[in-house]
Amino acid sequence: MLRERLIVSFTVLPVVLVMIVLGGYFYLGTVLLAFGLAAWEYGRLFRNAALRPALPLVIGGVLLLAAAGHFPAFNPHGVLLAVPVLAALTWHLLDFERGATTSAIDFCVTVAGIFYLGGLGGIFVALRQIPQGLWWLLAGVMAVNLADAAAYIVGRRWGKHKLAPRLSPNKTWEGYAGGVVVSVIGVGLFGLILQFLGVSGEGSLTWLIGALLGLLVGVLAPLGDLGVSMFKRQIGVKDTGTLLPGHGGMFDRMDSWLVALPLTYFLALLLQH
Repeated sequence: MLRERLIVSFTVLPVVLVMIVLGGYFYLGTVLLAFGLAAWEYGRLFRNAALRPALPLVIGGVLLLAAAGHFPAFNPHGVLLAVPVLAALTWHLLDFERGATTSAIDFCVTVAGIFYLGGLGGIFVALRQIPQGLWWLLAGVMAVNLADAAAYIVGRRWGKHKLAPRLSPNKTWEGYAGGVVVSVIGVGLFGLILQFLGVSGEGSLTWLIGALLGLLVGVLAPLGDLGVSMFKRQIGVKDTGTLLPGHGGMFDRMDSWLVALPLTYFLALLLQH
């Protein structure tokens, strides 16, 4: 398991970093691919629970909302917040007339998937476009990966007290604390390096801001992981997919990122205004 995780990480992460540095359509395409796959896995996950979410609407809605982070014209006056709801309502009304028995729940699952993944996907895209967005995005990626790796290592070596036994039996408070500490130190050092290199401007990362970001991500990003675990535990599956050996599916791999990068975005905006 560990060997597979390392192989995937050292294969995929460099590609992601290159796309982040290139930015523009390269980064947008990477985000859309990742969220499109995650949306497909999300829909399939709930279909395993004998529900009938509108898979085409989930995928299409997620891609539209994510792309709106790059093309604001796609979402004039927030119209994309209404269109998916009306489309999903129409879909499931018709599905109920054709004999479906869980259409009300199906409607909720469809809309939740669109806004959960699509709304956060738009933030992933918007983060790269703000002033100093490259450095903020790299800091957010660093924070979540350091926290995840440290929590895994510390938890395996010293973990004794279960963090959430029903949701994720392998997570421990010791691992959680280790993830927070390493994230604070690592992103703080990243901010210090940027200061040393003279990267400056409104809302720039410093060692103190980097440490604060590391703290926020280390403390709160595990909620994303536990959230996806909640879906899987209720439905009774181990992973959301098999795309990434050792990690599961794309939705599995993005779990903590779904909290970490929005936190990064909002902290950056707060400091730039």
